[in-house]
Amino acid sequence: RSAGSQQGSYGKWTLSSSEDESEDQGTSSTSSSKVKVSPPPQYPCSDARKESYKRKSNPLKFEEIPGKEPSPAKKPKIDREDSGWCLSSSEDESQQEKTPKLESVGSSNKVEKANLQKERRRSPVSVDKYRTPSDAQDPWDVLQSGEPFCFYLTKVTGVKPKYNTGALHIKDILSPLFGTLVSSVQFNYCIDIAWLVKQYPEEFRDKPLLIVHGEKQESKTRLHEDAHPYENVRLCQARLDMAFGTHHTKMMLLLYKEGLRVVIHTSNLIRDDWYQKTQGIWLSPLYPKLPEGSSSLAGESKTNFRSDLMAYLASYNSPSLREWMDIIKQHDLSETRVYLVGSTPGRFQANDKEKWGHFRLRKILREKCSPIAGVESWHVIGQFSSIGSMGSDQSKWLHSEFSESLKTFGKGVKTLPHSGNPLQLIYPSVDNVRTSLEGYPAGGSLPYSIQTAQKQPWLHTYFHRWKAETSGRSRAMPHIKTYMRVSPDCQELAWFLVTSANLSKAAWGSLEKQGTQLFIRSYELGVLFLPSAFDLPNGTFKVKLNIYSNEGATTGTFPVPFDLPPERYTGKDRPWVWNIPYVNAPDSHGNIWCPS
Repeated sequence: RSAGSQQGSYGKWTLSSSEDESEDQGTSSTSSSKVKVSPPPQYPCSDARKESYKRKSNPLKFEEIPGKEPSPAKKPKIDREDSGWCLSSSEDESQQEKTPKLESVGSSNKVEKANLQKERRRSPVSVDKYRTPSDAQDPWDVLQSGEPFCFYLTKVTGVKPKYNTGALHIKDILSPLFGTLVSSVQFNYCIDIAWLVKQYPEEFRDKPLLIVHGEKQESKTRLHEDAHPYENVRLCQARLDMAFGTHHTKMMLLLYKEGLRVVIHTSNLIRDDWYQKTQGIWLSPLYPKLPEGSSSLAGESKTNFRSDLMAYLASYNSPSLREWMDIIKQHDLSETRVYLVGSTPGRFQANDKEKWGHFRLRKILREKCSPIAGVESWHVIGQFSSIGSMGSDQSKWLHSEFSESLKTFGKGVKTLPHSGNPLQLIYPSVDNVRTSLEGYPAGGSLPYSIQTAQKQPWLHTYFHRWKAETSGRSRAMPHIKTYMRVSPDCQELAWFLVTSANLSKAAWGSLEKQGTQLFIRSYELGVLFLPSAFDLPNGTFKVKLNIYSNEGATTGTFPVPFDLPPERYTGKDRPWVWNIPYVNAPDSHGNIWCPS
């Protein structure tokens, strides 16, 4: 067989061309054709991201074989009905077939072909169809539309313009209309330095830029090489002494001549994350400089935001960030209405245990939530883009310590962690990804692995589909992470959290030593919205049903970015797993997914 055309029991597939392929890419000759080979991303990133990049550059085309039915697959040795997958672990698989195979779970080819035609009609024919340049609207109007919560989504290419009217691109955030930049810090996980520099306005591209990252060894070396051409760029490595820990925080500190701004968001600093994904942003007010000689207590908010931000920065133990702590001390952050919820690597005991991770969230919910009648019956919803190992059953972490933290509410309310009100977890299904704007490559930012998924089939019974008609983003796969507590009729919120933290022990922490110690592996950061901080008399937010509509908008209606109530997985739904093939049905671009 040639590398350009393959035929087997799942149909025929070929390598298709891509508009994004550059002219200078190398080629690999085969017996029948030459196939372009795309270079890997020029920045450190995960294996799932690399696979997505490769499949976008060199897509594998789905082609129906007329009159041919898929052949029956071998009976798998691992076949759990409740696991969501039928996996083959046959010993006589070839060395080239080490990736577990996904057996047939889907419709006939004719139905899939009809669905594909429908998706092609819906998906953008060209990038220009609904192009949303960053200067399409006055950024000040966008800021006004986000009041009083200062919570925004990123712009998405491929949705109707009305769904971008209250959204921001990174170029908007860095716009000179928001302030005259003096210097900035970017905290992030995956960073394309060349792309990042271009997002700054030309007049600010030579301003001092500090990049805080978690890269090590070869990845660190490459990042330093990427930064070398830019004399104004400095790098700060976050210490990661714990295995499997990451520097996952996504934050900007922007110092202007006019003051200071803090941005906490969910996007990596790469083009893909600001293109066709659902992402969240909290954009602080412009913090003015304090008068000379102000008290050390001046400039603090009633949410203690400044002190908590300083404590988070201090956890890095970095001289470069101590300079920024001094800058923060000089500014008035008293207008901040959100609570900071962060994680930092380490093992924490006694009072320190409540400073980070899910115990930090537990402490705020216990001390700051106003009483709500019947709150015990309110649902907790978690929405995320990646999943860690939860243990062999829900009692190991999810429905014990983690659930107890999320269900804490005020000092007088005690919710049993095993009560009959389970968490509702939102994570994209295979079909969500397949029919998305990006097609299967969207799954590169949903790095749930088959190795982890197979160990916890019980978890998938909690899963709900991604659906976001309220924001026009049902087909923009979520990289945003949100957690909230919602009333049984989904009309009210007790609280809302947007964060970098996915559903994992590494992000949120897990108890050790009979519950006396909290162990956290990663850096994470998010902001918590409580009605009490916004002086709402009834102690709840109203859920805004159509977040980009001004109809019926009143003070205290919160723009939840996806539809409520969540839709539970049906019998045919499977959670997206990135490192297994999907070849039975084409995605919205007519391609299949075969990870290497």
